[in-house]
Amino acid sequence: MAALSSPRSFLLQHPLHPSPKTPTFLPHKQPLRPKPSAVSCTVVRPPPVSISVANDRIFNFAAGPATLPESVILKAQAELYNYRGSGMSIMEMSHRGKEFDAVIKKAESDLRRLLAIPDDDYAVLFLQGGATTQFAAVPLNLCAPGDAVDYVVTGSWSDKAFKEAQKFCKANLIWSGKSDKYTKIPSFEGLEQNPNAKYLHICANETIHGVEFKNYPTPSNKDAVLVADMSSNFCSKPVDVSKFGVIYAGAQKNVGPSGVTIVIVRKDLIGNAQPITPVMLDYKIHADSASLYNTPPCFAIYICGLVFEDLLEQGGLVEVEKNNTKKAGILYDAIDGSDGFYVCPVEKSVRSLMNVPFTLQKSDLEKKFIEEAAKEGMVQLKGHRSVGGVRASIYNAMPLAGVGKLVAFMKDFQARHP
Repeated sequence: MAALSSPRSFLLQHPLHPSPKTPTFLPHKQPLRPKPSAVSCTVVRPPPVSISVANDRIFNFAAGPATLPESVILKAQAELYNYRGSGMSIMEMSHRGKEFDAVIKKAESDLRRLLAIPDDDYAVLFLQGGATTQFAAVPLNLCAPGDAVDYVVTGSWSDKAFKEAQKFCKANLIWSGKSDKYTKIPSFEGLEQNPNAKYLHICANETIHGVEFKNYPTPSNKDAVLVADMSSNFCSKPVDVSKFGVIYAGAQKNVGPSGVTIVIVRKDLIGNAQPITPVMLDYKIHADSASLYNTPPCFAIYICGLVFEDLLEQGGLVEVEKNNTKKAGILYDAIDGSDGFYVCPVEKSVRSLMNVPFTLQKSDLEKKFIEEAAKEGMVQLKGHRSVGGVRASIYNAMPLAGVGKLVAFMKDFQARHP
């Protein structure tokens, strides 16, 4: 076999075209049978998949796509070549086949268990386009062009959502934290809401600026609904879904790889999309098709399903929140206890459990800090390009050991740069 696959093999030296010695077969004549070859072929099978834990993994503090549970990656690896005896990979199979049908139904069922999503009242959709596409889908599905809606802008992502909504309805900016560099969240009592607003929109956790809603406002219009972009804290803690009309989240922070966006929408809000709504943004189309109107991001949904199983095995979101609170507490304590060497600009009462931004008192050391951390196996600590500094994203899958190693490095770095 080695000789046949060599670059000097006969087939590569002699392209497949007729040669002068190639016999011409006449009609009604049986072709001459070739003499048996002495060469035999061996079927090459892939080596068995190892599911042992790798020792060369680094701690990935990226904001997204973010770190995934190691057990999930290893399980996906083991199932990648031949998914549960199907004879094909999950990446190859039809989205309408029985195997994937079971995958997406199980993922939805486990997500409903995690968040206690009522079957009768809410639809769960697995969509594409990222949370950014939902900036347009929300107003297109929930209101008419002349309807008023309210937006609270606590960072870059809610600001983008507000600007997109202005194209499709009368979006009102009722509060912005821009003047304070997005370091706080307003008092709900002080919000001057439009009494006729169809919905009130918030970003539950601002990935870039590290501010997080610890509780949620109520729309002043009794017929309005609360809408939340939960991309970067989705499934990081329990949430009372009944307080929301729509929750949407890109998966690539806490529950999967990039490529799938999860939308939880109250069923009575479905079916009133504006006439201009593209078919791929219409909630009714996707709800009626059980998220299978077109080919969905199958592999990403499969990974989400494995993550949901993992979260349930941990004891559900109550236990997950305890772990996240502990990790964040250790990191914030290190920042606050550094005598100003490290500074987190966010108001303490609304500091995110997921994304921890901080700066160094000596800003010229930040590049060195990030480079040295990378050499120690801690990567993606550079702050977002719009704000600079350092940012450690410590989502569900970031182990306590990762935060512990970062804190130890921070203390050592400070000691070396008095």
